[in-house]
Amino acid sequence: MVALRTPTVALVGNPNTGKTTLFNALAGMNQRVGNYAGVTVETKKGKLRIGELALDVIDLPGTYSLAPRSPDEMLAVDVILGNNPAEPRPDVVVTIVDASNLERNLYLMTQVLELGVPVVVALNMIDVAEGQGIRIDVDKLSQQLGVPVVPLQANKGKGLDQLRSAIAKVLDRPHSAEGPAFPAEFEAEVARVKSCVNGEPIYLLRRLLLDVGGHAEKWLTEKYGAPLVETLHASRKRLVDGGFTLAGTEARLRYGWIRQRTAGCIERPAKRPVAWTDRIDKVLTHRIFGTLIFLAVMFAVFEAIFLIADPAKQVLDVGKNALVDLVQGMLPIGPWRSLIVDGVIKGVGAVVVFIPQIMLLFAIIAVLEDCGYMARAAFLMDRLMSRAGLNGKSFIPLLSSMACAVPGILSARVIENRRDRLATIVVAPLMSCSARLPVYSLLIGAFFPSEVYSIWLPGLITFLLYMLGIILAPAVALLLKKTLLRGDTPVFVMEMPLYKWPSLYAIARRSVDAGWMFLKRAGTMIFATMVLVWAALYFPAGTYEHQIVQLEEPLEEPRERLKTLQEEKALLKGAALAAKDKEIDALKEQLEPDEKKINALRTEWKAQSILGRVGQWIEPAVKPLGWDWRIGMAAIASFPAREVMVGTLGIIFSEGDGDAGDNEYQNSVGGALVASGAFSIPVALSVLVFFALCSQCVSTLAVIKREANSWFWPIFTFVYMTALAYVGALVTFQIGSLF
Repeated sequence: MVALRTPTVALVGNPNTGKTTLFNALAGMNQRVGNYAGVTVETKKGKLRIGELALDVIDLPGTYSLAPRSPDEMLAVDVILGNNPAEPRPDVVVTIVDASNLERNLYLMTQVLELGVPVVVALNMIDVAEGQGIRIDVDKLSQQLGVPVVPLQANKGKGLDQLRSAIAKVLDRPHSAEGPAFPAEFEAEVARVKSCVNGEPIYLLRRLLLDVGGHAEKWLTEKYGAPLVETLHASRKRLVDGGFTLAGTEARLRYGWIRQRTAGCIERPAKRPVAWTDRIDKVLTHRIFGTLIFLAVMFAVFEAIFLIADPAKQVLDVGKNALVDLVQGMLPIGPWRSLIVDGVIKGVGAVVVFIPQIMLLFAIIAVLEDCGYMARAAFLMDRLMSRAGLNGKSFIPLLSSMACAVPGILSARVIENRRDRLATIVVAPLMSCSARLPVYSLLIGAFFPSEVYSIWLPGLITFLLYMLGIILAPAVALLLKKTLLRGDTPVFVMEMPLYKWPSLYAIARRSVDAGWMFLKRAGTMIFATMVLVWAALYFPAGTYEHQIVQLEEPLEEPRERLKTLQEEKALLKGAALAAKDKEIDALKEQLEPDEKKINALRTEWKAQSILGRVGQWIEPAVKPLGWDWRIGMAAIASFPAREVMVGTLGIIFSEGDGDAGDNEYQNSVGGALVASGAFSIPVALSVLVFFALCSQCVSTLAVIKREANSWFWPIFTFVYMTALAYVGALVTFQIGSLF
């Protein structure tokens, strides 16, 4: 018995029409909802139930046209035509249009009609249109277009039942409406081209004639070779000689059809009212004021990361240290205890404690996207990007890369020109992502604590590190556009999305998803790396561990006494406080000789380990950066994922090995770095700059290879970013050492 295929509904629409919001509402899927062009870079699938009927729903990439000039647009065409092997041809296409921009949005619908599938028009944002004084006669519009038209307010769930009913009716009685008809002389040339191909859809053959240099031309001419190329050029010449302008005729034809079919359906006010959003846009997109506001917003983001998320991080840090004490008390001395305590809990835990800051970063970026500000930032940055040979559309993937370079690189698919797309992909990893945040937070918190310096300094340094990528990315792109990827600067046309209140649920969901993905990463790649680092640092163990245990056993009671004195000191004042300080100093002096012996043994053990010997071999290469072998090995170990650097430093520098109660950093990775003597402020700044510019992320390089379809570009990216990071760290340390 042959199983019946599940009916499929595809959603298509212009960016910023609420397409993904409608998808979430229909399918119950918690997809990320962005508020600028290109957020949806791949098809998203969900399930839709209409009574007893179950359907698949596909959310196709947002596009202004089905004239395929980018991979995203070609993906949408292939799915609707049934040419995508991963997806069945849709039984119904729901075209989402913005009711306040009806005529322009219907342009895409006329192309969908040409594909020969049943269509339902979802007239979304009907409330926005009414707020602008626009009235639409939906029944008359449906009759004149020849397809069902359903008014919606997707973000409030209004009209969804009517849309489901319309989909069910179309599935029950499929009907393909007629779109605009092309002139007879044009269709005659389509017939000539058809004779050179084998069974290709008429829609693609029309696109082949119309879109000079488009995706259809590149694909079909490669497939059919010289005969098609000759016929195509001859057909285009005859059309042009006959007064048929390829670019202008289609637009006039489609918009003429739209004006005819919407006549008498739309009622507008005599004069468009000036909305408060127009006045805000004048400020946010102003060359000077807009730039200052953008910088202020970015600065506020990184201040918030330190001021708001740090208390939660400290709570996790305390929990991690308590777990260390518990396990140490349960397991005997030996490699198993060292593996669990040093390799797993301290190594992985040193990274996990930064989850609150990563979740907060994703939440803030989600707010900026959802409210509509990110689109204004992209428009503003078009001036800067155009000087680099790119445009504002390239800035959207760069903004996305501040959260993670992988989705940032994927969102570059909306860029039509391949050279511009490659240039954007190659510079996107220069933007500081959330994986760098643990490294920034660790070193900035340890060497520039707000308790010692200004409360604004940690956020300011983080802001400057992020700005380093924002400044260098266009500079590297300009160099690429002048050398390997020469080409003209593309024109940037972008529709400003409406301002709206961000969805608290969507923001919370995205933040939780980011935390969960980070935890999964910590449980796989980071865990595996930490175990390897621990093993390379532990073996050969020799007799070092037993010697350290013999020295530490007599110190247990004095260390507990010192801890008690520290706690008592916090409650005292005046003469009692001074007396307690003397008692603490005397006990520290008593402990100091044995603590020094223990630390000397630990240092010798690490130096003789496998990792230590390799590190000493590479030390001459990193010495000019101010690094010793331990920092160099931590940087190399972090190649799979940047955040591994934190856990590796925690293992290498034996967190908590300093004097008990020595300072507020005791039992933290930052405190171990400060007490180690390997770090100074110039060294810390050198490491920060290195990680702001390096390419320590296997996932990013793998995505670059997939998107560029070549190993050259990921290798090139790794080499140029590593060289840039080395030079940046070198200059930072050498200049910093002068002060």
